[in-house]
Amino acid sequence: MADHAAHALEPNPTARAFCLTSAFWFAVATTAGLWAAGYLIAPDFMANIAYLQFGRLRPIHVNLVLFGFVTPGLLAAAFYYVPRLTRTELFSQRLGVLTAWLWNLTVTVGIVSLSLGFSQGREYAELVWPVDMLVVLVFALVGVNLIMTVHRRREPVLYVSIWYVFAAVVLTALTYALGNVIWRPDTGALLGIPDAILLWFYGHNIFGLLLTPLSLGVAYYVIPIVTRNPLYSHTLSLLGFWSLLVVYTHIGTHHLLQVPVPTWLKVVAIVDSIAMVIPVMAFLINIWYTARGKLGEIHADIAGKFIFTGTIWYFFVSIQGSVMALPQVQRITHFNNWTVGHAHIGVLGFAGMIALGGMYFILPKLSGKPLYSRFLADLQYWLVLIGITGFLVILTTVGLIQGNAWFNGETVYRVLPEIHLYYVLRLSAGLAILSGAYIGLYNMVRTLFFNPGVQA
Repeated sequence: MADHAAHALEPNPTARAFCLTSAFWFAVATTAGLWAAGYLIAPDFMANIAYLQFGRLRPIHVNLVLFGFVTPGLLAAAFYYVPRLTRTELFSQRLGVLTAWLWNLTVTVGIVSLSLGFSQGREYAELVWPVDMLVVLVFALVGVNLIMTVHRRREPVLYVSIWYVFAAVVLTALTYALGNVIWRPDTGALLGIPDAILLWFYGHNIFGLLLTPLSLGVAYYVIPIVTRNPLYSHTLSLLGFWSLLVVYTHIGTHHLLQVPVPTWLKVVAIVDSIAMVIPVMAFLINIWYTARGKLGEIHADIAGKFIFTGTIWYFFVSIQGSVMALPQVQRITHFNNWTVGHAHIGVLGFAGMIALGGMYFILPKLSGKPLYSRFLADLQYWLVLIGITGFLVILTTVGLIQGNAWFNGETVYRVLPEIHLYYVLRLSAGLAILSGAYIGLYNMVRTLFFNPGVQA
């Protein structure tokens, strides 16, 4: 009964808590990213402060974007639409709010430990064992809340968004535990090549089985509502779902083509990387045909605009990823800024834009009022879009310069003067995203707590 009373007094406090979590850490994450970008221009910048060195700021930035900003933003939307698609209330708002507090504690402890130099030293798996256990715990709590909600549903048919949410939460809890080797608390790693294979199984699936399913779930929910069109094809949505789970799981080894990994595993990774065109195009055809003839409605709705733009970035990042898996292409693109640009348009351009759109969609419904400022939301959209586009152009160019120079026998230090200007431009693009993050945080807080708008 207390849960129901809380729900009546404050509609969906769980979704509210995850919205605020995402908006706050987005601002902190971009601050850390901008600081790290400054080191690439001036390596001696604050060089005597150990806990703010590039080697510590970089994993802080990555983990904040992944676990602080994008994932909570997408989960905020999920905690809103899962009860509505199942025609029941969330199993426990109290558990949901507790999970949000634990999530913030996990992120905070993780960032402090990284800044103090405690790291497993593995890509996307830097967090040490106690933090790993907290991450698995919060995903388990999210899973329990959503599973029990669906168990109590009054709607017999499960819409595809629910399929994607459950895949993301359940599979990530498993892949995170595997990838971080939680049964070895002292090292959090295996030895040699097996560790590299396991790491990139996890490293790619933390995006493909977490951010991608959560993002597609939000898009499948919001776009039909914004366009007032039924979903183009439910059959196509399930084809995209199952092909994503089957194909994406095996492509992580395409990060290890220059490594003495078994050849058959490399072949599987390359073939499945190319086969990613199946789930990607199944989703994009479905969403774009749903939105066909309704671009005006999408442009008029800030949530629809963010999310539809995210689907366009999904097209670019997926095609780029398939091409990058080819050994001939990797000879130029691997180990340089091309890959950094690819990561940015995937996490921020695709998943980040959809997370922001999902939050802007649910915020007026959570507060019972319109957005505090549509102008600020539009300003954030353009700042983030300009920043991401800048990252793509600048980092791709730098990557091609580096890759071709190294391929032709140039040493690393001889290339650095050539790319210094591009790092300055990169900092400028990052400044646009940083500004958008703080504007979005202000707009969301005002919408929820200090909004003079007329009560809906």
